Amino acid sequence: MTQAPATEKRSARRHDREIISLALPAFGALVAEPLFVMVDSAIVGHLGTPQLAGLGIAAALLLTSVNVFVFLAYATTAAVARRVGAGDLRAAIRQGMDGIWLALLLGAALVAAALPTAPALVDLFGASGTAAPYAVTYLRISALGIPAMLVVLAATGVLRGLQDTRTPLYVAIGGFTANAALNAGLVYGAGLGIAGSAWGTVIAQCAMAAAYLTVVVRGARRHGASLRPDAAGIRACAQAGAPLLIRTLSLRAILMIATAVAARLGDADVAAHQVILTLWSLLAFALDAIAIAGQAIIGRYLGAEDVAGARAACRRMVQWGIWAGVVLGLLVAVSRPLILPIFTSDPAVHDLLLPALLVVAVTQPVSGVVFVLDGVLMGAGDGPYLAWAMLVTLAGFAPLALAVPSLGGGLTVLWWVMGLMMVIRLLTLAARTRSGRWLVPGAVRA
Repeated sequence: MTQAPATEKRSARRHDREIISLALPAFGALVAEPLFVMVDSAIVGHLGTPQLAGLGIAAALLLTSVNVFVFLAYATTAAVARRVGAGDLRAAIRQGMDGIWLALLLGAALVAAALPTAPALVDLFGASGTAAPYAVTYLRISALGIPAMLVVLAATGVLRGLQDTRTPLYVAIGGFTANAALNAGLVYGAGLGIAGSAWGTVIAQCAMAAAYLTVVVRGARRHGASLRPDAAGIRACAQAGAPLLIRTLSLRAILMIATAVAARLGDADVAAHQVILTLWSLLAFALDAIAIAGQAIIGRYLGAEDVAGARAACRRMVQWGIWAGVVLGLLVAVSRPLILPIFTSDPAVHDLLLPALLVVAVTQPVSGVVFVLDGVLMGAGDGPYLAWAMLVTLAGFAPLALAVPSLGGGLTVLWWVMGLMMVIRLLTLAARTRSGRWLVPGAVRA
């Protein structure tokens, strides 16, 4: 009678060790991305307000264009992890190389599109006459680093699939340090102004891509994997990533709609919304770290055709998601009065933030489970369902959010609608997980 509980405890401890070993380094690497922008903003901000405004517009355009292709990391993680589970490291690295080649092709296309259209894109964002030239300068230079940024995404996916999240953390730390030093030296030491900040970021991103490629190429040579581009493999990567692209675009549309609705509510509302969205994104990094662990672990179990192991790992990660959400929610609820002065001293914004932040706190356990199940289904390669589920979520969220101003609702109501959006995601993802249809074993998802 006591043997089964003891076995379950040992299994839980094993899963806990796996989750912690993958999630903690992944969280550190995830935090590096916003730190890049923060360093650029801190350095450029001392040049003047127009320069800082130009950087803000250009950085938003740049990050949006790159982040929509985050499937390069997610799809590659799942595909490589399956091969690892099947014990075929040569095929795993070959699969990763296909993702890296796809990243280079997409990066080249984005550079070709961004350079001539930079002024029009900046104008589309409504940049002022004083900020627009700086935004165009930064965007055109930093766009040259897009291929490197996409390679970093794909190579990160390769290493995650190989169950290695420590190397991405080390590369991210090195990249952050190099970016800070280069920005300071080129902006002020060389007197290049905002152009120096852009060049510093490009050089740092290229160095990070080179570091990743060095690790992947060494692995390829060690296991005899080809480094040459394979048209069929690149095409398969693109097909696997297409549903995740739809998922990401749908999520971006939700966030854009929420910001547009907040803007219609008033200046204080949109200012408070931006603060909450910033905090919400930071909380998402912590939860996404568990999801990344889920991608790698679930892919490996299914590649090894261990369906029972995948199901048990999923259950344990859901428990992690719930507890992480509870802890983060309590931290937000308790620290609300301390958070407000960090971002603004405006009493009107404070009054809007307090109740809306409480909504964020209450909904964190739901977010925790959503992020975990998202990672589990990504690790299983269940991209088409994730795309469908996010489109359903967008269809449910959009009319409710757009109705908030006309019905006299304020920012707190808008964030309750955001919470409802997460509930819709939870229902669609939980239904799929319970069905067991995502449990498709094998080195390649059929």
